[in-house]
Amino acid sequence: MTNGRKSGAATALTLLLAINLFNYIDRYVLASVLPTLKQEFLAGDPNQNGKAGLWTTAFLISYMFTAPIFGWLADRFSRWILIGTSVALWSLASGWSGLATSFGVLLCTRLFVGIGEAGYGPAAPTIIADLYPLKTRGRVLAWFYVAIPVGSALGYAYGGKVADLLNWRWAFYLVVPPGLLLAALCFFMREPRATSEAKGPPPLRDYRGLFRIRSYVLNTAAMTVMTFAIGGFSAWMPDYIFLDRRAEFPPSQNLLGSIDLTFGAITAAAGLLATLCGGWAGDKLRERFAGSYFLVSGMGMLLSVPATIGLIYVRFPWAWLMVFIAVFFLFFNTGPSNTALANVTPPAVRASAFALNIFIIHLLGDATSPPLIGVVRDRWNMNVALWGVAVLMVTAGCLWFWGAKYLPSDTEKIELSGNRG
Repeated sequence: MTNGRKSGAATALTLLLAINLFNYIDRYVLASVLPTLKQEFLAGDPNQNGKAGLWTTAFLISYMFTAPIFGWLADRFSRWILIGTSVALWSLASGWSGLATSFGVLLCTRLFVGIGEAGYGPAAPTIIADLYPLKTRGRVLAWFYVAIPVGSALGYAYGGKVADLLNWRWAFYLVVPPGLLLAALCFFMREPRATSEAKGPPPLRDYRGLFRIRSYVLNTAAMTVMTFAIGGFSAWMPDYIFLDRRAEFPPSQNLLGSIDLTFGAITAAAGLLATLCGGWAGDKLRERFAGSYFLVSGMGMLLSVPATIGLIYVRFPWAWLMVFIAVFFLFFNTGPSNTALANVTPPAVRASAFALNIFIIHLLGDATSPPLIGVVRDRWNMNVALWGVAVLMVTAGCLWFWGAKYLPSDTEKIELSGNRG
């Protein structure tokens, strides 16, 4: 063990990072081929944007409602077996998406993708929290969560490119083999949970106690507002640029693929830098400010607001700079906010705490934002929606600043109860 890190930690982190990468590639393939799917399954429908948003919502509904069940299981059984089974399920469901022949069938396949990802989401970060000590946990979890922007970006770029070279169905087919390989590797991994943490089911009062952890509640509230904003932003941005602002680009037969590729590259670069910088800043500033994880998260959200509004008024190609700045500061909170979740929750119910967080932030966040933003766009325009997103970013930032008051004492309680990494 080095610096408090347990044996096999690097191997586990590498595998979980690879899985998380494919997790987000799979999610955002759908967004990259959304214009094609709308033309194939919803052509002529006056409400096509609102209905198309339901494909994302279907995934999120199954994801958030089954996450608490899998969180409960992850607190009691081998998390690696649960993760391997879940990865195999969502990989097969992704391949099924490529076989869809109607709006309804594609809706059904996205439901099963959500169920598969729900088994992975609550368990993976708790394994990392068990393997790494408190003082480096923020930076390590930042590496894990860097898969969100990079995987999302690769999903946009990969989906658009494969759809151009072959067709949209192959964009779903080709993610199946690597997903099944990663699932198989999970069954050879060793469960790191200490024996003392695995004795029987935790009492119900431990779960109720999560709502008495003020920093947990405020963090979840801020993440919910942020998830609503970023969920709608990411789901509609390539489609918005292609359909509403394509006049700002030179004529091209492959404009959609070019937009997907550029948006993907910007998201990858900005998100990668932001997630790592946010994790590093949270850990580094914690030496001086005990509430640093929330201070870093809140400041990032506020700094993303000017660029989000600027995207409305700045023409392309300069508007790509606004996209970069907005994405950078949107992802700045990823490592610190999730590290805070791990640091203030008891190990015996940590997977359930992450599952409850997943349920709330998606139920009230990005499960509703894609169709709502689609409705706003159908009735008014995307600029109105972007102003609403900017207001929500300010709200999330304020919630994190409020939570910084309670984070130090809540973290200390867990440390004193024996959670020292």
